[in-house]
Amino acid sequence: MANDPYKVLGVAKTASKDEIRKAYRKLAKKYHPDIRPDDEKAETRFKEASAAFALLNNEEERARFDRGEIDASGNTTGPQGFPGGGQGHGFPGGFAPGGYEDISDILSDLFGSQSRGARRQSFAFRGDDVRYTLQVAFLEAINGTSKQVKMGDGKQLKISIPPGTKDGDLLRLRGQGHPGAGGGPPGDAIVAIKVSAHSNFKREGSVIRLDLPITLKEAVDGGKVSTPTPGGGVTLTLPPNTSSGKVLRLKGKGVPSGKGKAGDMLVRLMIVLPDEIDPALKKCLAEWQPKKDYNPRKNLGV
Repeated sequence: MANDPYKVLGVAKTASKDEIRKAYRKLAKKYHPDIRPDDEKAETRFKEASAAFALLNNEEERARFDRGEIDASGNTTGPQGFPGGGQGHGFPGGFAPGGYEDISDILSDLFGSQSRGARRQSFAFRGDDVRYTLQVAFLEAINGTSKQVKMGDGKQLKISIPPGTKDGDLLRLRGQGHPGAGGGPPGDAIVAIKVSAHSNFKREGSVIRLDLPITLKEAVDGGKVSTPTPGGGVTLTLPPNTSSGKVLRLKGKGVPSGKGKAGDMLVRLMIVLPDEIDPALKKCLAEWQPKKDYNPRKNLGV
């Protein structure tokens, strides 16, 4: 429940407990599911009002909310749990401790004690989901890994990162959210994956791209050179007389797929000269005379 509980109940921040109780009774009489069955909007308003009352009816939690220590759902506002999470203990279904009993008493007064058990059953609902952000390295996302992480309530969980996970993917941990209310099931923990950039590899869908530096001699003579891939080093064969910018394809060395077929890796060859002038190389080029029709810029019209 992310709305301001004071606004939900329509009371001032200085409202007394009696004023808060009266405001909730008024909303419960208007929106209770037994009064307006099969009305999803009314049910949502009733749940919001119940959660708001449960928080404000608890003096300790109300004071924490007023100080900005927790939000309207009972989550702490400081950075805890996953990086970027800041999740606290929360309340069952958004309810502060003891709030459910007070709510049940009010509903019993409104609708009759003989149907108290039925009112509780109609009041049950699923717990809130909690959301976290988890940072993973580029190669961890490509190859898959597992992370031992600490939840906001201190619980340790092992999260499996499937191979091929991409930035922005959501992982759902069933039943790891806030507890439900009135016997309802717990919510889920939803983990948003944030993938760090890599210094050499770039991902485009299922394709991995790499700029591979080669020497002038390797470009002219061809041969075998070591090449990194996300899965480890491989040997790449260069054809003789290779120009800088030529792209070679390594099949199946890209991003793994759950269907068993991985994408490809595209390697762009980049001729890199020594940082310092090599006299032998300069002498060799001085003696080399290209053919008269050799013009690498002829396709540009110059």
